[in-house]
Amino acid sequence: MPEDTSSLKAIVEALIFASPEPLALKTILKILDEEPPEDVEQALAAVRRDWERDGGLRLVEVAGGYQIVTRPELSEWVGRLFHEHTKQRLSVQALETLAVVAYRQPVTGPEIAEIRGVNTSGVLGTLVERRLIKVVGRKAVVGRPFLYATTREFLDRFGLNDLSDLPKVEDMAEALGMDMTAAAESGPVAEPLPFEPSDSPADPSGEQVH
Repeated sequence: MPEDTSSLKAIVEALIFASPEPLALKTILKILDEEPPEDVEQALAAVRRDWERDGGLRLVEVAGGYQIVTRPELSEWVGRLFHEHTKQRLSVQALETLAVVAYRQPVTGPEIAEIRGVNTSGVLGTLVERRLIKVVGRKAVVGRPFLYATTREFLDRFGLNDLSDLPKVEDMAEALGMDMTAAAESGPVAEPLPFEPSDSPADPSGEQVH
């Protein structure tokens, strides 16, 4: 439990920053259910006041929640960053992780790490930045880890119409030089994932989500 108002404000700010989607007040209240609602609301108001400043980031209210985004007037430079990322070739580690996600989706980071035998958190971040995978929810287990799945960008980049066009596991294993048996135990999801019209991490105003 937070010891003072400043601690509660810091927690609320951290929750908004860490959330992959706009974070609603009711969700914040649920997470901080031991705190008086009025204290949480005051902490949120304090966070909003803190972000009323010049800088590269700002706090916005969108889709019924709060999110920290880059300022739209900086989109040109942020776009250059993502362009540089997409020009770089994927490492073998990234390709292996991407293959596990493709064949086991939706799948959690710990599950991927167990299959590959190495920590994959950094690689997952790279794949999310490249818009090849995305967070599609949380698994209902202790810790509620993020669930990852491939995106429309993944299909386009690899010339696939849908997940049924994925190559056979044996072919993928041979190409990557890895054991894909565990990765394909359940195979890809039977139905296409609910892709959005656009998997761009930017919101409708042109701001880049962080």
